[in-house]
Amino acid sequence: MKVLLISTSERSGGGAIAACRLLNALNANGVKAKLMVRDKQTNAVAVCRVGNKIPKFLERLTILPRCGFRRSRLWQADIANVGIDITRTKEFKEADVVHLHWINQGMLSLDGIARILKSGKRIVWTLHDEWPYLGICHYRGDCKEAECRRCPILCGSLPYYIYTRKRSMYQRWHPTFVGCSQWIADQAHLALPSEHVEHINNCIPSALFHPTDMHQARLSLSLPQDKRLLLFCSQKVTDERKGIKYLTDALRTLEGLNKAIHLVIVGKDSEQIPLPEGIGATRFGSAGEQTMPLLYNAADVFLTPSLQDNLPNTIAEAMSCGTPCVGFDVGGIPEMIDHLENGYVARYRDAADLAAGIRFVLGHDLRAAARAKAAASFSETRVAQEYIRLYEATYHHSDRHV
Repeated sequence: MKVLLISTSERSGGGAIAACRLLNALNANGVKAKLMVRDKQTNAVAVCRVGNKIPKFLERLTILPRCGFRRSRLWQADIANVGIDITRTKEFKEADVVHLHWINQGMLSLDGIARILKSGKRIVWTLHDEWPYLGICHYRGDCKEAECRRCPILCGSLPYYIYTRKRSMYQRWHPTFVGCSQWIADQAHLALPSEHVEHINNCIPSALFHPTDMHQARLSLSLPQDKRLLLFCSQKVTDERKGIKYLTDALRTLEGLNKAIHLVIVGKDSEQIPLPEGIGATRFGSAGEQTMPLLYNAADVFLTPSLQDNLPNTIAEAMSCGTPCVGFDVGGIPEMIDHLENGYVARYRDAADLAAGIRFVLGHDLRAAARAKAAASFSETRVAQEYIRLYEATYHHSDRHV
């Protein structure tokens, strides 16, 4: 069986990282798999590059006037009006299964997705966010629009058109959807009741993310040995969706712990985050995959106050290193963190409860429980075998819908 995974990027973003890890897991479990990307960032032989970024910029030019020229909304929407035709490539023609991952920002257009669906290939689509079954946004959030008729991000009828266009394609060709959290699988079931949706976790490379000595990890990163380290990371720290405001509010309520704790912030714009008086911090503008395991092992707790999320790779990575996590009760986070057993699930948007979670984790030894949960849930072999089973059971719509 030959499997072709499709992703906009090889390494940028959680969906891309998950796709790349699945690629390696599949190849290690006897599948001939390749990853096709627009943005190739390594020399990996199993990763092939296609197209260029011109569609990405053309799409933004179309979005800009429809979002009222508001830069804050420019990257919240994807309309898939332009993209790269991958169906003409050798890799696509040779594949038995085509597995879509995060394919936005000019990678695939709606027309391109339609060509893929009607190709006769077996099609699987992993839901790294909600875009595949919504209109133009990646997370519904508090929006109550059932059919995107009055979109709060883009004006006009375009969001409704895209919403209905997607459904028309699915009703005709019936791809198999996979939620990498049960939460998003349930949301997809509600949105697409006639479609086949399964739940399979992302996998985490255990050779990279595993427990090591905390003292040595801190020494390698020049982090204080005499503090309780709180780790927060995000691709862009100032992204409101990642909840940094609630973290800083929580830190203000940790009376008596100010001198004992030290915050480690990783991500773009980390220097822009103001912290409460008395709390020390080390800021990393970015950290590569080789540095992240050291950061997780150096930390006493990993904090993820995200307001919208699916199945964050960071939580799975931290737990694989034995680091307990604290996060809000949203998306797939409560599936990953077992409350009071290997971490703490705080009430949504409740900074005081987030602070209570920090206190709880710092007061209990949860490292072994965190590691055990990760080993059971995010094993490369287990995830690869679940996908192989799905590939083998996935048939073209003409066989299932006559």
